[in-house]
Amino acid sequence: MAKDRGAHNEQACKQVDGEMTRFFELFGKRWTGLIVAVLTEQGAYFADLRRAIPGISERMLSDRLTELATAGLVVREVDAGPPLRVAYRLTDAGKALEPALKELSRWAEKNLPSGGEGCPEQFRG
Repeated sequence: MAKDRGAHNEQACKQVDGEMTRFFELFGKRWTGLIVAVLTEQGAYFADLRRAIPGISERMLSDRLTELATAGLVVREVDAGPPLRVAYRLTDAGKALEPALKELSRWAEKNLPSGGEGCPEQFRG
């Protein structure tokens, strides 16, 4: 029986697909989902994103935005100014995440203990 259980676990591990792995390589990182959640309503300047996500450092925000841009989910736009300002907005692929993020928010509301700070209003209940 133990042998069968081991075979079953090995089989289950082999079933994790590449798409799910790629998704969690990006969205499994802290802050990534919150950045996308903030941008679902509208584009935002870097400073506005920083204020909208309590606790994120400028460096981390910059790193996550770069990753999201590389993945094709965010577009970086520079306003020549003065003053020089950098804005970010979701691509169509990024916007397509909104229904999934809303569903995850509903699931969290029903299944996780409350106490999460910084959840954008559009993803509550």
